[in-house]
Amino acid sequence: MSILWPEGQEPQHVVAIIGGAVSGSEAARTLSERGILCVVIEQNARPYGKIEDGLPRWHVKLRQAECAKIDENLARANVVYVPETRIGRDLSLDELLNVWGVDAVILASGAWRDRPLALEGVDRYLNRGLVYQNAFVHWFNHRLDPGYSGPSYEIRDGAIVVGGGLASIDVAKIINFELYAEALHQRGIGVDVETLEHKGIARVLEEHGLSSHTLGIKGCTLYYRRRKRDMPLASAPEGATEAQMAKVETARERIMNKVIEQCLVGFEECHMPVAPIVEDDRLVGLRFVRTEVVGGRLVPVEGSERDVMAPMVVSSVGSIPEPFQGIPTKGELFRWSNSQTGELEGINKIFGLGNVLTGKGNIKASRANANQISQGVIARVLEMPEAVHAQAEHVAKVVASNPRRTPEQLCRIREGIGDRWRKVGYTGDYHAWTRRTGVGPA
Repeated sequence: MSILWPEGQEPQHVVAIIGGAVSGSEAARTLSERGILCVVIEQNARPYGKIEDGLPRWHVKLRQAECAKIDENLARANVVYVPETRIGRDLSLDELLNVWGVDAVILASGAWRDRPLALEGVDRYLNRGLVYQNAFVHWFNHRLDPGYSGPSYEIRDGAIVVGGGLASIDVAKIINFELYAEALHQRGIGVDVETLEHKGIARVLEEHGLSSHTLGIKGCTLYYRRRKRDMPLASAPEGATEAQMAKVETARERIMNKVIEQCLVGFEECHMPVAPIVEDDRLVGLRFVRTEVVGGRLVPVEGSERDVMAPMVVSSVGSIPEPFQGIPTKGELFRWSNSQTGELEGINKIFGLGNVLTGKGNIKASRANANQISQGVIARVLEMPEAVHAQAEHVAKVVASNPRRTPEQLCRIREGIGDRWRKVGYTGDYHAWTRRTGVGPA
């Protein structure tokens, strides 16, 4: 086992970070730069999270860039990686705080659990007509991997997606790319999904003198409960003026229109699902009601019900955090006493950041939030935007007010890390481990 820290250079403070992807690795980078030992505990062998398992595989450059940032952060001095260790199964939060004796625990485990489709009884038809986004994208990314043993999905024409964010668009693209790649293959035309994403389905068909009509493909349709201009595809600045808001709404419409035109995805705005349609114990469609936005609120239009039949329904209505024993919840999210500081209600020394705090899956937002909170851990006063100054002041006190870790505490931390390393066969060489446990971030 590699030496965790050189003799005479024992860390004064130790923070455990649960999750090693975007938020966790950013927190590790920030804290380690200030001499805090960061023990990054990752439930999987590799730390890339939704970069590897949530982004469709055609996002090659983005995946490579984000994985490289994670690798750089987790291979730093003062960062100790502990893979294949799940909180609640292999370790508990109580052990980290009271047995190991770390100064604080940061929850950076992301939002991985699919938010349920809010239709009574619909989950009875999971994998019988109903599919959830996270499992579907994971299958798409890994189904060709040697030894893949996860669920398998049959892409069928006329599938519908319920959602409205970037992830929903990716799901709709996956369906259409698979449909058109297979149809072109049947005509002796070899094309991969990367090409379809780069050029667009419409252009590829045009190059071969084909169309969706000649191929007999209906394609996937995305149903969104609000207007196209309301889709969370571009963010408005805080305190946006009417002119700024109009510009953002135009950008959202432009993004969705490009998907419709290039990837031949159908789109229905202002459609909210209200009931499942079931035949022979299988989900075969959804009943929708039309909506309108009145004063910013979504209002169903009376008498506008519409049945939409579909061989496959993919729910892409968002992701929520996995629960931790002992962590209070409020609805689908953890109960934060102050979401600006990441402090949990009634619990000291445990903080959240990134998607586990915000419930959002946006990579950029996750990185920004991680920087805010981890900067707050390491300094009482830091030159930061006013919006996060109170957060930094609050979280900094947790580590700054703790006494230096004693030799006995450091010994327990070293032993705990070593025990996990031995159980999973990790030697402390981060880059060697990630090469051995996967085919690379691309």
